[in-house]
Amino acid sequence: MTQTHSRYIQVGDWFFEVKAVRALKVDEFGKPYRAIANCNINGNKMYVDGLLNKDEDEFSKQDFKSFYNFAQSIGLDEVSYHRFQQGESIHKEVRISAKKTVASKPSESKSLEGNITEQAPMRLVK
Repeated sequence: MTQTHSRYIQVGDWFFEVKAVRALKVDEFGKPYRAIANCNINGNKMYVDGLLNKDEDEFSKQDFKSFYNFAQSIGLDEVSYHRFQQGESIHKEVRISAKKTVASKPSESKSLEGNITEQAPMRLVK
């Protein structure tokens, strides 16, 4: 099930804006996690920072789809991340489309092409 949520929550006279998110890759919340990332949101852009995987796990296409779908569900326009892969510094900036397609910026050296047709399941955890 995919749910769309606002990044703004009002409680009394206060509006709370989601500006930072910690993402954990884990089968069940509260268990030891396999990967972690900090996501900072500024305006309609999210920067994935501090992406660390346990035991030499790669950041997979399915992992990327999860971040993409999360950003799409809260109404963001762009996601960017920087990481080292096999000793090489890699920076990606990806526009978020309402049509669930991945479109990379023309300035990118490596292209991200194709459709994101399968939605990662999203649910609220209590």
